Amino acid sequence: MTHPKLHARIDASFVRQGMMQHLGARIVAVAPGKVEVALPYSERVTQQQGGYHGGAMGALADIAAGYAGLTVAPEGQEVTTVEYKINFLAAFQGGELRARGHVVRVGKRLIITTAEVVHLDDDGGESPCALMQQTLATVNKTY
Repeated sequence: MTHPKLHARIDASFVRQGMMQHLGARIVAVAPGKVEVALPYSERVTQQQGGYHGGAMGALADIAAGYAGLTVAPEGQEVTTVEYKINFLAAFQGGELRARGHVVRVGKRLIITTAEVVHLDDDGGESPCALMQQTLATVNKTY
């Protein structure tokens, strides 16, 4: 099911993400409490051995889960990451990464989220790549 107003809210923020634009990330899906973001393989996202860099995986997980949190934040508010913890499960080259963020709990001041990062190979196969847990705080929107 599509959520045009919610998707527009996420898109308006996402296009302001210089790092995500530089890396070539794109939003795949938006629903209440859930956002999926894709990151294609390129020289911008690799480490010295040619695999996806852990920093790129962490940034992708942070963005997907953060935007999942934004879908439940009050209008006029943004979210900012207070902390996250990530476990890297495997290294990959080629294909693309998908981070699937979702909200675990919404509190008065904090939003708890999680993200699963998977690797999609060129044949459509999917493999676990990383797991992340995140704490967000709501802040006033300044743009």
